[in-house]
Amino acid sequence: MTKRVWVIDDDPGIRYVLEEFLRASKIPVRTFATGSELHAALAHQQPDLVIADIRLKGESGLALMEQLRQQLPELPVIIMTAYTDVDSAVRAFQGGAFEFLAKPFDLDEVGRLVRKALTVADNDLVSGERNAGLIGSSPAFQDLIRMIGRLSASDIPVLITGETGTGKELIARALHNHSPRAAGPFVAINTAAIPEDLLESELFGHEKGAFTGASERRTGRFEQARGGTLFLDEIGDMPLSLQSRLLRVLAEGEYYRLGGRDLIRTDARIITATHRDLARLVDTGNFRADLYHRLKVIALHVPPLRQRREDIAELTRHFLREAGREFRLPPKLADRALLDHLRTLPWRGNVRELKHLCQSLAALAPAPVIGPDDLPLEYRNGQGPSGHDQDDWASRLAESLREAMDSGAEQRFDTLKQDFESSVAQAALDACNGNQSEAARRLGISRNTLARMVRSA
Repeated sequence: MTKRVWVIDDDPGIRYVLEEFLRASKIPVRTFATGSELHAALAHQQPDLVIADIRLKGESGLALMEQLRQQLPELPVIIMTAYTDVDSAVRAFQGGAFEFLAKPFDLDEVGRLVRKALTVADNDLVSGERNAGLIGSSPAFQDLIRMIGRLSASDIPVLITGETGTGKELIARALHNHSPRAAGPFVAINTAAIPEDLLESELFGHEKGAFTGASERRTGRFEQARGGTLFLDEIGDMPLSLQSRLLRVLAEGEYYRLGGRDLIRTDARIITATHRDLARLVDTGNFRADLYHRLKVIALHVPPLRQRREDIAELTRHFLREAGREFRLPPKLADRALLDHLRTLPWRGNVRELKHLCQSLAALAPAPVIGPDDLPLEYRNGQGPSGHDQDDWASRLAESLREAMDSGAEQRFDTLKQDFESSVAQAALDACNGNQSEAARRLGISRNTLARMVRSA
């Protein structure tokens, strides 16, 4: 696709030189003398790069850049400035400029910067995935993005680990979108969300009459993902019986539908994800070691948001813009005090929690600029929803034990362990409405172990 460059400068000589140079370089170009002219043109067309003077008659090039960032957050902007205007150049970088071009400029340098900016604009790993929410400049997150780039050209299996809400499916989609299979389907299935007796059919399909209720042939997710990528989310919750069949399919590259006689060859890249510790599940016998090692050829760990706090401001701005577009809301901006406060919160729900909060703020905050006072009470007090949740159980358990010991009470380890196990078992049963098989599956233990824990109560 042909890339378009727009130039805005109130000096007609500069506009003429850049226009002639870019046209000679076979790059479509439009020039503007004022910001209002450029904004009027945006109603009908969008550029791939803007080159803007830092000082325009009656307006600031930096202010124009900020407006463009609000409308087109992934659009690269090159700011033109004078050699003596170093402070402005620094402010341009801080405001998000792609690069600055010193006046008087060398046309070869102009060509180099334009080619570089257009390459970035055409790089989905930088722009498209930012639109998908893969945003961050923290070292941990940038390491992850670099790994995606290295792995995208291969069919190698990838295991993505990380806490709930960190964006594991976004990573899987990025791996697919930048792979040779990008033109093929991306098929995702959450193995924890489908009952065990239906999961096998969901994965491998079935023939008509294969079981009660199978009134017609159904293609499974493996077939649907042919030529593309199959993403198995929450693989740590897959029943052992299906783990065996999945291993066989991965090893042999072929399988039968349930009740079928025709051998089907697989042609899908397998990407898996889990928030659980698979190595620990292997040690306890709840996950097959051979399947674990086959899936974990390459492991990518998505860091929790609390380990990449420097990304919170950029993510907040992105989610506010996204909410405005998605729900047709007036644009909202986060002030510095709000961003500083958000960096201090625990974010137990990770990026997903931040996204939902931004959607709420975009809809409910009364003013166009959002401050800390606009936050729900649980966020204003620095705790987040309810002050704690399941991720904080260990610290609360330790605090309870310290209080008991401070009182002088004797705390025998065997008794504590028995009480803990029985409490966990009962909580799991309550969550599963008394279904022992489901409770045991979610805990990653056998039904017999669950029954023993209940009896110890």
